[in-house]
Amino acid sequence: MAGHSKWANIQHRKGRQDAVRSKAFSKLAKEITVAAKMGDPDPDKNPRLRMAVKEAKKVSVPKDVIERAIKKSAAGEGENYDEIRYEGYGPAGVAVIVEAMTDNKNRTASVVRSIFTKSGGSLAATGAVSFMFDRMGEVIYLPEAGDADSMMDAAIEAGADDVDSSDDGHIIYCDPSELNAVSTALEVALGESESTKLIWKPQTLTELDLAGAEKLMRLIDALEDDDDVQTVTANFDISDEVMAQL
Repeated sequence: MAGHSKWANIQHRKGRQDAVRSKAFSKLAKEITVAAKMGDPDPDKNPRLRMAVKEAKKVSVPKDVIERAIKKSAAGEGENYDEIRYEGYGPAGVAVIVEAMTDNKNRTASVVRSIFTKSGGSLAATGAVSFMFDRMGEVIYLPEAGDADSMMDAAIEAGADDVDSSDDGHIIYCDPSELNAVSTALEVALGESESTKLIWKPQTLTELDLAGAEKLMRLIDALEDDDDVQTVTANFDISDEVMAQL
């Protein structure tokens, strides 16, 4: 999670927010389409779709875009996407998990492999690095939602497993199969969350120096810029000193 938080800060400092937001629109629309096709088109009856719609609203995806994606799926229209996970190694041996949705597996595999190679990394077999991560549900609340003790009480009551509280906010972890139930219970107790999604939580982190951080940034940037890639997770950490130089 430290890697994810650091990466968000880096993106903000680099001024990539407009580009990131634009990419997020299309990727969330794709997730909504897939979620609606796989289950009920009613978000209240489809936990995955409910979370996708919630995340879309958080980044201000227009309501008509959300509704259009759901209607297309309900009508059996639109592209059919396969969900694929790629695993590999970045600079300094950082473990990287890439989740993609694609209508052409060969194209996506070729692009992802090329990005890893050009960025000084290497694509590995499925399962090569995922054992270094835990699949978990994650619910994030801003600091003003409550203090550490009250957040822990609410999380336990909701059925969550753990809470990581800091000056940046509160990260609540739970079993992935319980994410919908936990997030719903938390909303009743605390109000709407900042984010609700499934994540890969690193078991350990690899500390990067400036050179390694810059190389990893190029790798993640290139992966996230690809239209087929939905999420990129890496088990890295960057010290405040190195962050200041980025």
